[in-house]
Amino acid sequence: MVERLHRQCLEVVKSELDRMGVRDLNNVQALILFNIGDEELTVGELTQRGYYLGSNVSYNVKKMVENGYLIQERSLHDRRSFHVRASETGLKICQSLGQLFDQHAENGLQNAQLSDDTLKSANETLARLQQFWSVPAQFSSRMSPAA
Repeated sequence: MVERLHRQCLEVVKSELDRMGVRDLNNVQALILFNIGDEELTVGELTQRGYYLGSNVSYNVKKMVENGYLIQERSLHDRRSFHVRASETGLKICQSLGQLFDQHAENGLQNAQLSDDTLKSANETLARLQQFWSVPAQFSSRMSPAA
């Protein structure tokens, strides 16, 4: 279900990009850009966040740099590492997506009869599942048959 919801969210992002006339940025790249926001991150930090399953973060970052959505600079402390941040164009996309998500939170979720408490409860449940699955060795040892 979570995977289907994620895919539907990507479709919403794609529709917004189409509405804006943005053709050189795909929905996954836009979501990466949105999650960077006004921060400065390394590609490794983006990858660790793990929002982009099934995509190559390095490739997407390279394309966004080429298309002017991200600014990439070598780290002063580790010459092997690069930091990325949104350009002015990238920040405009972030703002548009932020407004879209805010509209969905205000209007759409009310129409779907989703209260703040319901969403908070769902978020807490997903966080507990993430914590449970974050240590695969514990899971597999609990599922092993007794010797």
